[in-house]
Amino acid sequence: MTGNHYLEPASVTLTQAEYERYSRHLILPGVGLEGQKKLKAAKVLCVGTGGLGSPVLLYLAAAGIGRLGIVDFDTVDISNLQRQIIHTVAWVGQSKAQSAKERIAQLNPHCQVDVYETQLRASNALDIIANYDVVVDGTDNFPTRYLVNDACTLLNKPFIYGSILWFEGQVSVFNYQGGPTYRDLFPEPPPPGAVPSCAEGGVLGVLCGVIGSLQATETIKVILGLGDILSGRLLIYNALKMQFRELKLRPHPDRPVIKELIDYEQFCGITRAKQQEQQMQAEIPEITVQELQQRLTTQPAKTLLVDVRNPGEYEVARIPGSVLIPLAELEQGPGLEKLTQMWGDRELVVHCKSGVRSLKALHLIKEKTGRVGLNVKGGILAWSREIDPSVPQY
Repeated sequence: MTGNHYLEPASVTLTQAEYERYSRHLILPGVGLEGQKKLKAAKVLCVGTGGLGSPVLLYLAAAGIGRLGIVDFDTVDISNLQRQIIHTVAWVGQSKAQSAKERIAQLNPHCQVDVYETQLRASNALDIIANYDVVVDGTDNFPTRYLVNDACTLLNKPFIYGSILWFEGQVSVFNYQGGPTYRDLFPEPPPPGAVPSCAEGGVLGVLCGVIGSLQATETIKVILGLGDILSGRLLIYNALKMQFRELKLRPHPDRPVIKELIDYEQFCGITRAKQQEQQMQAEIPEITVQELQQRLTTQPAKTLLVDVRNPGEYEVARIPGSVLIPLAELEQGPGLEKLTQMWGDRELVVHCKSGVRSLKALHLIKEKTGRVGLNVKGGILAWSREIDPSVPQY
């Protein structure tokens, strides 16, 4: 890659076992022996070992990247396995980073793996990223994306971007040879909660494989200096239409000059949102699932239990006697009218999956009607754990 001397193979050699392992690359025009040496000499950092990080790490390890860095502080959950194909049932409840490292060792023992079981922060990002040639982002939150972008900008590292939600994904290469950065695509972060995470909105599992594979492809192309790099272009994939489309990206004239890393939770409004949530918690009374069970048992006619989750969630799991009025309907008006007609003199109790959306709903109801309801602490997940295990957890 022109100008990036750190990707040159230098004195790298392949062992006899590696000649055999990478034989299909060695005979491939554009890769060959020198290209495979570049791959072995390369150092790639992957932030996150989730839906995107899984295929990225597997394909980069299989391709012969000599050194892979993994940043992840989370543990494997059974709900991860629908899309996070690098992990297995045997690792549920244990470190994602260590799970990924073991899987890579099984796939390619020639690959060195560095593990950082920590959250990437402004305080450690530069020290970690400085050790690598290319950074691949596999996270699903805006503070980390801006952090990775700014750190890569300061250190002049290519940033391989990918994102997924529902049935659609995006891929681009930022900060490549003076090309656009993530801040050219999103000069300002969206308001907290405006874009749901995969955990909140859902995602087609196989979509992660498509987008992650594209990220791995661009990583290899960057290392080899091969083909047309996806810099200055945003590739958008719609799985339902089986359609790719492309948008051109240019440096934003008002893009700020990055001089240092900042507090990205504050920049993205997360800090303020947490403070607002704490304030709402102080204003809205809550009850436990045990207290809810008692109310539904002893005075069901006097209790109006409202579920503010989405219809798909309600279909999966519900508390008997609950009425579905999604939060979006309450925010848009029709839901509030429906609630007012049903409420009467009954005591309003509101729940969601874990207690966050129901808190927002009750705050909205209080603002619009002046009346106060009760929030169910822990939501339907707490109900399933502590009251009725037959209610599925999701």
